[in-house]
Amino acid sequence: MKLLADFSKGAGYSKKDIIDQGTPIVLYGRLYTNYQVNITTIKDTFVKVRPGSVFSECNDVIVPASGETAEDIARASHVCISGAVLGGDLNIIKPKINIIDSSFLALCISNGQQNKELIKRAQGKSIVHLHNSDLKQVVLKYPSKRNQSMIARIFDKTDNLIAANEQVPKLVIKIVKNFLANSLHLN
Repeated sequence: MKLLADFSKGAGYSKKDIIDQGTPIVLYGRLYTNYQVNITTIKDTFVKVRPGSVFSECNDVIVPASGETAEDIARASHVCISGAVLGGDLNIIKPKINIIDSSFLALCISNGQQNKELIKRAQGKSIVHLHNSDLKQVVLKYPSKRNQSMIARIFDKTDNLIAANEQVPKLVIKIVKNFLANSLHLN
C-alpha cells in the first residue's frame, strides 16, 4: 500500500487560550461550526504562541481527533493558509501534493466510502477518538490530479452557492453531496 501523505498532530490549545488579537488558530471544535471544506481565513480565533506550537502549511488537511460521535469526527478541512496555529485534538495530514489535491482529500474523508470507513474505525463511547493510525489505514481511490482539482472546485463552488442561498433545505444539500461523493468512485 502506497502512503500518499505524512501524518502528525496539533499541539494543546483550548478555548480558554483564545484572545482578541494574536496568531490565528484552528481549534477542532470550530471545524463543526466555523469552517467548510476549505479554510481560507481565520477571523475570530487567536492565541499567544507558546513553545511547541504546530503551524499550518498551505494544503494541510485536518481531521478532528475526538468528538461526541463517530460521524462528527469523520470529517476533514483543507487549510489553505500557512502560519495558523493548529490546536490540540487535530490530526494533520500533509498530502503529497504532486499526487493528491488537498481539497479533494478533505472531500473524500468527509463524504462517501472513506467517511464510512473512518466512522467504523472511530473508538470510544462518550468521547470518540480517531487516530492518525486509523487515517493511515483508509484506502483512497482517486482520479488524476487534474480531475481531483476539478472535482474539488465543483464542490467549492457548490458550497459557496449553498451558503449564499440559505433557502435550500439541508436535506437537499446532503443528498447532492452524497451523490457527488459516491460518484467520485466510478471509473
